[in-house]
Amino acid sequence: MFRLPKQLFDHTRSYLDFLEIRSVPKTANDVLYTIEAVFHQRPDLAAKHIYGYHKLWWVFAQRNMDILIDPVFDFTAGTKIYLLNGPALRNVLGL
Repeated sequence: MFRLPKQLFDHTRSYLDFLEIRSVPKTANDVLYTIEAVFHQRPDLAAKHIYGYHKLWWVFAQRNMDILIDPVFDFTAGTKIYLLNGPALRNVLGL
């Protein structure tokens, strides 16, 4: 599991920030992952488990736009998607 630095996130804010759509390019090190039943239609829980932070669910949607047309309802058990590895995710997040 990949963990991001805790100081990256400000948990004291009670509002959403402006939407910043980020490109998530394909890399040779992407990992093919089969969505587990426990994460059926719960990309937030999968992001928490895989990346350590639930608000990174959008990374799945941006990296797999051809598979996850709807980022929640298409996030179904048995669906194969690609995951970013640690360095690629850091690059997308600008770390």
